[in-house]
Amino acid sequence: MFKKIPKNLNNKKLGFLGLGVENLSLIKFLLKNKVNCRITVCDPKSAAELGDRFLEIKQLARKQKLSEIILMSGKNYDAHLTDFDLVFRSPGYPLFSKNLVKAQKVGVEISSAMKIFFELCPTKNIIGVTGSKGKGTTSSLIYAILKAGKKKVYLGGNIGIAPFDFIEKVQATDFVVLELSSFQLEDLQVSPKVSVITNLYKEHLAPADPANPNYHKTMKAYVEAKANIFSHQKKGDWLLLKNETEKQLTSYLKKSPLELGAEKVFYYFSSDLPSKLIGKHNQENIDAALKVAEIFKIKPEVAARAVKNFSGLPHRLEFVAEINGVKYFDDSFATVPEVSIIALKSFDTPIILLAGGADKGSSFKSFAKEIEKMVKFLILFKGKGSDLLKKEILNTKYKIQNTKTVDNMKDAMALAKKMAKPGDVVLLSTGCASFGCFRNYKERGDQFKKAIKE
Repeated sequence: MFKKIPKNLNNKKLGFLGLGVENLSLIKFLLKNKVNCRITVCDPKSAAELGDRFLEIKQLARKQKLSEIILMSGKNYDAHLTDFDLVFRSPGYPLFSKNLVKAQKVGVEISSAMKIFFELCPTKNIIGVTGSKGKGTTSSLIYAILKAGKKKVYLGGNIGIAPFDFIEKVQATDFVVLELSSFQLEDLQVSPKVSVITNLYKEHLAPADPANPNYHKTMKAYVEAKANIFSHQKKGDWLLLKNETEKQLTSYLKKSPLELGAEKVFYYFSSDLPSKLIGKHNQENIDAALKVAEIFKIKPEVAARAVKNFSGLPHRLEFVAEINGVKYFDDSFATVPEVSIIALKSFDTPIILLAGGADKGSSFKSFAKEIEKMVKFLILFKGKGSDLLKKEILNTKYKIQNTKTVDNMKDAMALAKKMAKPGDVVLLSTGCASFGCFRNYKERGDQFKKAIKE
């Protein structure tokens, strides 16, 4: 049995908004530890659609002889949030939802799996990483370096691993690395011991897709959410960031990180260590990870070896294959123009670029200029983002006849194969959201890789 279960959960009515990875893991943790509470899952999906996830917690509740799990589903799944004592929000559910605001007004406590993890975690050696892009790679690098330094370390958060999957294994001297999205941070009231910010681009200013309707109403609100990673720091804590990111924070929030609550600021730059990762942005990610290693006194040669062996994450400027002298790279995670620009600048050979898709409220002016310089042929996936990008391209000297719009990955790859010559790069780096042609960036990247193999 876990020793630190909060007493305020006993004999309470708990609502879980969404049965995603984090809430599912938290529910299983509460059931295994026989917390005497009444659990209701509020999810638009039916029991059949939730499948094994819902069945698993129902069976676990029966096994532990606890109250039956209730499911509120369908169109009005979140209509009765005022009935609960405490509601655990999933990151995809907006804080500004009228039903959540109504519940809060009548005294319902609003929490999340991440908030309660920080409260219960046995170690204070938590490293949190956030940023518009690069946070997954940086988190994984930090994890790899600490592991190489013989530290007992766990990796979780937005990277897809729920922290409650491993919380019962964590000891007071262990380390936890968390990739944290703006939606996990926006109502967090505690900050990690070491906080890292990779960068800040215009991101999440519109709903990504129907399955994830959460967004930030302004860029200032987005930056404020990110700032929570350091705004509750204590003596002995650290904030790692680049000079330009500090300037952005100060510009949007009218205060420096130290004025906003950061305890100690540590700058990182660009590493020249040998690595399998390409691109200036990855050199910066590496330097951020090395600065964390320095804080925790990992030997430089150990950290360098871990960096050299690190292969990167899927869909992040990932080398897929070389076929007939043409190199294929999957950068499907690039869902904003700024990241695709970085990808384009990582090469000095002609590029056949697969870009476009759904709009996220970005400006495509700089992206169009970079396409003019670097791209031999442009293949666009249909969508509002593609329309906006095409308008900006018309303002450049790029030959518009070297552009074609397609409906799917099969057509895109058939065209890429036709246009590519030995020495060229075929790059999937859309600068746009995937919704429309694809379910998400992962499906888009997977289809790209599958087409290459075929």
